[in-house]
Amino acid sequence: MTNRIAQSDIDAYDRDGAIALRDVFGNADLQKLADAIEDDIRNPGPFYHGYESDEGRFHGNLRLWETHDTFREFCLHSDLPGIARAFFGGSKTNLLYDQLFVKESRMSQRTRWHNDQPYWPIRGWQVLSIWIALDETTAESGRLEFIRGSHKWDRWFQPEVFGKTGAIAQYERNPEFEDIPDIEADRDSYDIITWDLQPGDVYLFHAMTVHGAGGNTMSDRRRRGYTIRYTGDDVVYDVRPGLSQPLVCDDLQAGEPMDSERYPVVAGAI
Repeated sequence: MTNRIAQSDIDAYDRDGAIALRDVFGNADLQKLADAIEDDIRNPGPFYHGYESDEGRFHGNLRLWETHDTFREFCLHSDLPGIARAFFGGSKTNLLYDQLFVKESRMSQRTRWHNDQPYWPIRGWQVLSIWIALDETTAESGRLEFIRGSHKWDRWFQPEVFGKTGAIAQYERNPEFEDIPDIEADRDSYDIITWDLQPGDVYLFHAMTVHGAGGNTMSDRRRRGYTIRYTGDDVVYDVRPGLSQPLVCDDLQAGEPMDSERYPVVAGAI
């Protein structure tokens, strides 16, 4: 797969903050992932954050690679670390964490607009996510949308709660962050880009790119997305208000490289 990444893909990612890559995974790999997802739905791992409400059912979880062999294989030993390294252009890649998002049919709630890095205990530029589609992903089923170039705004938006998981009442206020504008109420003022995906396609996007997703309005289709986050050479551990607590690592101090059991090197040498 890394041999199929063109300089035009890297240029578009650097310019826009998000791209789509086609046919990254074939049917055999997708079936392995689908089976692993069903395992987690039946017996959720320790960081489950799903819910069921009058808006439908959502299953979310993170750090799955630590407890399930299939997710571990994809995070550490698939083409994905090499893909991330190709876009970083650096000497090594670390796994940050993985995350699962399953919007069942008729799950109407939007995923609100946000950028990711304010939630994460890291500082640095080389941070990206690879979101794998396991189902046809369209406007009707909740495809991701991105604001072109927003990764270069240098604007850190205050973390807020997603959905009705009950996992956290609210995030600690960070006085250095700002509230995100009401983008959904003023969509025409932003350069919003998106792509429909087929199973095996991926979104690849920068951790500072502002993005959101629609609800799944389909009556007969789930929208399963499995996301793996990677960091590059310039990223260090950071501690500040407003972090997602499952990502805090007591084994690292602020300013230290990410290299650790929690955030292992997966491409290149330590």
